[in-house]
Amino acid sequence: MVQQLIFISALAIAIYFIRKRVLDIKANINLGKENKINDYTRKRFVSMILVAFGQKKMFKRFIPAILHLFIYVGFLIINLEVLEFIIDGAAGTHRIFAPYLGGFYNILMNIFESLAVAVLLSCLVMLIRRNILKIKRFWSSEMTSWPRLDANLILITEIALMFAILIMNASDQALQENNTNYTATGTLFFSSRMMPILRGFNVTTLIILERSAWWFHIVGILGFAVFITYSKHLHIFLAFPNTYFANIEAAGHLRNMPVVTGEVKMMLGLTTSNPAVSTEAPGRFGAKDINDLNWNNLMSAYACTECGRCTSECPANLTGKKLSPRKILMDTRDRMEEVRRSLKKGGAGLGDGKTLLGDYITKEEINACTSCNACVEACPVLINPLEIIIELRRYVAMEESGSPASWNSMFQNIETNFAPWKFSPADRFNWADDKKI
Repeated sequence: MVQQLIFISALAIAIYFIRKRVLDIKANINLGKENKINDYTRKRFVSMILVAFGQKKMFKRFIPAILHLFIYVGFLIINLEVLEFIIDGAAGTHRIFAPYLGGFYNILMNIFESLAVAVLLSCLVMLIRRNILKIKRFWSSEMTSWPRLDANLILITEIALMFAILIMNASDQALQENNTNYTATGTLFFSSRMMPILRGFNVTTLIILERSAWWFHIVGILGFAVFITYSKHLHIFLAFPNTYFANIEAAGHLRNMPVVTGEVKMMLGLTTSNPAVSTEAPGRFGAKDINDLNWNNLMSAYACTECGRCTSECPANLTGKKLSPRKILMDTRDRMEEVRRSLKKGGAGLGDGKTLLGDYITKEEINACTSCNACVEACPVLINPLEIIIELRRYVAMEESGSPASWNSMFQNIETNFAPWKFSPADRFNWADDKKI
């Protein structure tokens, strides 16, 4: 009964904090502008299954893809065993599924243990890649102490949780040899390798060891569930809606601003009315702060895995420019978190005198972008950093007239000459005139 009360209390506390954090994240995402996405439902669903669930884009880099696959599959399947933990904890039972599954229970447990070992080894390799080999994309300037610590904490926690499963199963098998009251599980390949050490322990020590490992694992899982809502590992869940609501148009297509499009059509006489434009002021052109972006952009910031593939493929970053697509997303998320903290304290929130553009992201960064979509193509969960960059540049160009002088000349030439170059449209085909050659 004591175990049940402690377990139910721990579960309730975890659910409370997870719910509280989820509501905060939802409120942050809702700071963005409305962006209705209800088209191509089947195509979006297929994309979500292939990319988020099937890890399709991960395999552009084989080694990290295999390591991530082991962890991902292990996370999904081992959670079936966690279901038994939860039922046992709430009901006060022990291995409740074993009597009903018979010999199949032993097969399942061996599969779970194999995956646990695969997860453990994959996490060890990832720790080595991050901290000893120091893969460049994990040590960029935006990867400060917290992002690096965040990744290491998760990997170390997963290793500890997998060890806990093996120790629990090994001590449980040792207890089965000493006490017939323990449900028989059959021989478990990996955990049974610890049996020679454990056979020297008395029954009381084995019970303490088994229960400690069980509690460590279940409390660790609950703590992990709370922690990931503050971590980059939130992508475990948000990758699914992010891939579903991702832009499915051609990567090179930039969405026009409806207000501007409507005005241009009216000027050209292509329409007599402009339903896209209301009688009220159109509001801000582009984006200066997070509330000028749409909710999909803000959700993408939370879905970012911080893997750095976008930055490692960015030609601007590769040539020494300050632009890092990963930093754009991390800055957007940090700004949302700052606004939320301010509002919780009764502060001004978005009116705190800071903005995403300027205080987090500089003009130098967004001006370095070539709009090549390399970052979009590289992202394993279909995040589009370019959409945020374009909105910020639109604000600078249309609200501040702050684009570089060479850009302003280009804009003027396009407006007057229909080309980036300063010559008359009538002279455009002079290159084809034999007399001019």
